[in-house]
Amino acid sequence: MATERWEPAAFKARVDEVLHRFVADEADLLAAVDPALGPVADQAEAAVAVGKRLRAAFCYWGWRAARQPDSEALLRAAASMELVHAAAVVHDDLIDDSPLRHGRPTAHMALGAAVGHHPRAPEAARSLAMLVGDLLMSLAGQLFATSGLPTAYLGRARPLWAALARELIAGECLEILHTGAVPDTAASLKVIRYKTAKYTVEQPLLIGGVLAGAGGRLREGFSAYGLPLGEAFQLRDDLLGLFGDPRHTGKANADDVRGHRPTALLAETWRVAGDGERARLRALLGRPDLDEDGLEAVREVMRRLGTPDRVEDMITARVEEALGALHELDVPAPAASALTGLAHSAAVRLS
Repeated sequence: MATERWEPAAFKARVDEVLHRFVADEADLLAAVDPALGPVADQAEAAVAVGKRLRAAFCYWGWRAARQPDSEALLRAAASMELVHAAAVVHDDLIDDSPLRHGRPTAHMALGAAVGHHPRAPEAARSLAMLVGDLLMSLAGQLFATSGLPTAYLGRARPLWAALARELIAGECLEILHTGAVPDTAASLKVIRYKTAKYTVEQPLLIGGVLAGAGGRLREGFSAYGLPLGEAFQLRDDLLGLFGDPRHTGKANADDVRGHRPTALLAETWRVAGDGERARLRALLGRPDLDEDGLEAVREVMRRLGTPDRVEDMITARVEEALGALHELDVPAPAASALTGLAHSAAVRLS
């Protein structure tokens, strides 16, 4: 059914139906190879069980902004963006050794039970999770290629898929390379841009637009809107990761501090901290045994230095930049309305 007015719940339901059916069928084919693969197949399904479906929405509205009508084939192509995200999440949780996602055990934790007999069970579970992520990325390409869109349309988007994968991997690598290093805001913002911003907003928008035959001006506008908004999305994640309620975020809020990850929140704190505050942070960051008192001590340093408010200002500035770019574009009213709503939902949220 065509969507002239942005109805997020209805759109999410359509994407969920595509994803759940497609991945369930693929999981069945995997498990049919050997019953021992059942837990692996289950984790592939679990990876797409829930989600906001923002990436699919940006792809869909990139298509609609280029004046193409609602299309079930395009919806399938847009849903493939969520499989890219699912793959990235499985790999990210593995890299970060995160125990929880959406309030449930992450893939490498859940797969521990399947390899209890293995002489190196934790490493084996991590290896299985890595392969689940690889499978999901492969399935993303398969769903896109079999979406039902004309071959010529799909061919136009192929270079963007290559860029999406290259930039996502670059961002993940940069995060690993900067983890534990002296915090630096410029380095953290580059990690944000490549690890999250591009594949969350800019690339899905561009892929939707290019599938629809968008011209150069519209594509430039998509980037001008998508990059700052994607950065705002991850800056919000940084704040939620430490100051959010785990009941809403579904993640352990000590992960970034225990991992000494290069978040902009930490980098901005470090930038304005004095010698005593830096010494306090050094004593707390990267400690795997950090308890709630230690976590609260990090929060207190950040509050005293006003870092959460500065990051909020960074989010606000980026959302305003994105909306300013959107208002310069000549796009149909439903697309303008949807992209405005998506900007607010991406940057103002509890999870």
